[in-house]
Amino acid sequence: MIVSYNVYMKVNDVIILGAGASGLMCGVFLPKNLDIVMLEHNEKIAKKVKISGGGKCNITNVSVSANNYDGDELALEYAFEVFSKEELLKFLEQNGVEVTLRKGRYYFCKESSQEVIDLLHVKTKHIKKYLQHQINQVTKKEKLFYIETNKGVFCAKKVIVATGGKSFSSVGASDIGLKIAKDFGVKTKEFTPALVGLTVQKEQFFFKELSGLSTYVHISVADKILKEDMLFTHKGLSGPAVLSASLYWKKGEISIDFLPNHTIEQLVKNSKKLLSSTLPLPKRLSKALLEAVGVEDIFCSKIDEKTMKKLQKLHCYTFAPAGNFGFSKAEVSKGGVLMSELNPYTLESLDISGLYFIGEVVDVTGELGGYNFQWAFSSGVVCAKSFVV
Repeated sequence: MIVSYNVYMKVNDVIILGAGASGLMCGVFLPKNLDIVMLEHNEKIAKKVKISGGGKCNITNVSVSANNYDGDELALEYAFEVFSKEELLKFLEQNGVEVTLRKGRYYFCKESSQEVIDLLHVKTKHIKKYLQHQINQVTKKEKLFYIETNKGVFCAKKVIVATGGKSFSSVGASDIGLKIAKDFGVKTKEFTPALVGLTVQKEQFFFKELSGLSTYVHISVADKILKEDMLFTHKGLSGPAVLSASLYWKKGEISIDFLPNHTIEQLVKNSKKLLSSTLPLPKRLSKALLEAVGVEDIFCSKIDEKTMKKLQKLHCYTFAPAGNFGFSKAEVSKGGVLMSELNPYTLESLDISGLYFIGEVVDVTGELGGYNFQWAFSSGVVCAKSFVV
């Protein structure tokens, strides 16, 4: 697309591409004397925030550290130093947004995600927001950036790319941020589905027959152990533990401890019941797992050493998933602009002066539980505070 740039075109100080969590929070903290424009392809701001967490937005977590992410440790630690979960919660509280704690770990909006959206909207009223503006291309001529949209061309001294990832196509998610980066020669990693259910191979097809059952497990994958509920579905496995495990699983095996709070020896000792009745699991699951590890549903008093050895597999049921449920079911996208291409203290491109990348478009992805919103908010603040007027 060839555009004839008007020499009289208004030159904005900053243009933020995307009105999601990272872009809006960045706008809140940018110096107020800057002339700022925000371009958003949707008809409303923060549409992904709106539908997240069942409409209540899992804002952050009780415990936040670089260990909860797949991404550059230095950048993560610095981001949480600049804008920690405590500062995020204080920011919300001071501005009248009540949060509630679930399961002792997860912070949600008390009433609705609209509360945090309204706050971010009010706090960015000084920013000119152009909705339903589809970004086609970003170019740079001399020291100015030109953003070509379906409704005209905008010009700015600096551009902040906060366009998110590919998950949630229902709200128009796309990989435009990666396209922008590639056009400038900034290295990226293609988006892949993350925080997503896992499909199973033929040997684990019995999982599908357990669809609807859930149980608390520990899942070991790579060097991580994810501790939460797992849900059996007609496609395979889902639930919080599996979604977080999918972040670290590339290929190969994972291991599930179905009895993380017990030992099989303690459970069967002195029990006069059948094995399936002794295991603290849904009965259908108990029977299916016993069959999977090659153990008959016998009375506990008849368990011999050979049987006990097989039962130990319930603490480390190991298998290789076939794949995942894909972008249509993914909570977030893994991949993005490589952190090695950015200044971790500003999130500005090392090679393209004035070009910044924040939020999900960067190759930083958190586990399930508010971690990705925390990164979105923190990265937005890191970028904003690097602007010196």
